[in-house]
Amino acid sequence: MQSVKVLFLDRDGTINRDIGSYVSNREEFVLIDRADEAIALARQAGFRIVIVTNQAGIARGIVTPQDVEDVHDYLSELLAERETSYDRCYYCPAHPNHPHPEYDRFADFRKPSPRMVEQAVADFREEGLEVDRESSFFIGDKLIDVECGQRAGLKTILLRTGHNEEHLCEERQMFPDHVADDLYQAVTGYILGEPSR
Repeated sequence: MQSVKVLFLDRDGTINRDIGSYVSNREEFVLIDRADEAIALARQAGFRIVIVTNQAGIARGIVTPQDVEDVHDYLSELLAERETSYDRCYYCPAHPNHPHPEYDRFADFRKPSPRMVEQAVADFREEGLEVDRESSFFIGDKLIDVECGQRAGLKTILLRTGHNEEHLCEERQMFPDHVADDLYQAVTGYILGEPSR
């Protein structure tokens, strides 16, 4: 079975700007500076790209699954302009404080649970690909991203974009392997070991 290395990426606050509410349309989805370039460089270096995001606005009735899917289609279009792409995207529509008959069955997938990562690993395996966890990373801007990555056996990088929960990680004694200013710096300065330009 072929081994692959994967960048598991949070979405809001990591790839696109965190607007303080749920992104519901293309106009609200704005890439963080050089995030698309970071993804392109990672793919060129042989990484698969998997997005792992909580989208509880669905259970709360703020956004629809169709809204989320359209935003992800838009992200695909933006990345295509950089001649790059992501491989898979997983999102959890559930919220513990907002019961919903259709989405409660996904509650166990909500980060910091690693179940979306494990689903990705299983889906890759069905394609004959084995995720090399020691060479893979989980990157996000929140404590839950660090916890999710650690629980999945991945190296973790906390970003100072979005929520920047560096202080919260310190309080909870949950330390990422690295802290970076943004996704571009994480990829070029740490993962690929190149100085930021």
